[in-house]
Amino acid sequence: MNKKFFPESELIVNADGSIFHLHLLPEHITDNIIVVGDPNRVNLVAAHFDTRDYEVSSREFHTIGGSYHGKPIMCLSHGIGSDNIDIVINELDALANIDLSSRTTKDELRKLNIVRIGTSGALQPDLAVGTPVIATKALGFDGVLNYYAGRNEICDLEFERAFCNYVQWNELWAKPYVADADATLVERIGRDDMVRGITISAVGFYGPQGRELRLPLAEPELNSRISAFSHNGQRITNYEMESAALQGMARLMGHRAMTVCCIIANRMSKAATPNYKTAVEDLIETVLERI
Repeated sequence: MNKKFFPESELIVNADGSIFHLHLLPEHITDNIIVVGDPNRVNLVAAHFDTRDYEVSSREFHTIGGSYHGKPIMCLSHGIGSDNIDIVINELDALANIDLSSRTTKDELRKLNIVRIGTSGALQPDLAVGTPVIATKALGFDGVLNYYAGRNEICDLEFERAFCNYVQWNELWAKPYVADADATLVERIGRDDMVRGITISAVGFYGPQGRELRLPLAEPELNSRISAFSHNGQRITNYEMESAALQGMARLMGHRAMTVCCIIANRMSKAATPNYKTAVEDLIETVLERI
């Protein structure tokens, strides 16, 4: 089998042999990876590690690797937005499945388990602040997955069509895509103490999630239509900004990925709390025990 070769312009390797943005080396990669948005949250996760073997910071990408209950594990921050997920997943996959010296794919491909722990705003009035919600499906408004071949093969096209028709999707926006979480990971991480739902990954925090400050919204009724939508008995539960790209790209690459978010605001009841750290801490401990 001919190996694919990656020229320097496409796969940038730093002088120390680390990958371009993350500044990680191939030996840093573990099979189980927790990703979070906030670089400071990496320290919250790593505080539970038995050992801390390395720490690397580059831009918004902060990584600590070590062990938990004797198993190798790492936590990496991806920053905000699906554009960062595009960087993180491609570079993690490169570290796992490309020989950076020869710039060719490895003979045996490695499958990573990637669990995102995030925060989110609820789109259903019965979801209380502090509730952990698993994105069994993630609905991407960002368009990132549309740039990759195979997108239609791993997405729920029927759901996409039904959603766009119901909410009267604006043709000026990127085409939504629907990516499932890995079922094995969902069963491992999710128990009766977590809600399963459908998460929207928005392309921004304010207007793209229906928040109106000084700029008026192009579609002010969109959130009402979204919260009323259901498909095959499934409803859309919450907003965040990264799950769809994470789950979609992982599926295309052959990795396992899922997202579980702590609800810190309810967009329907207008309830919110900035004091969500205890709930996030509890969620971190739960994921570490189950990953």
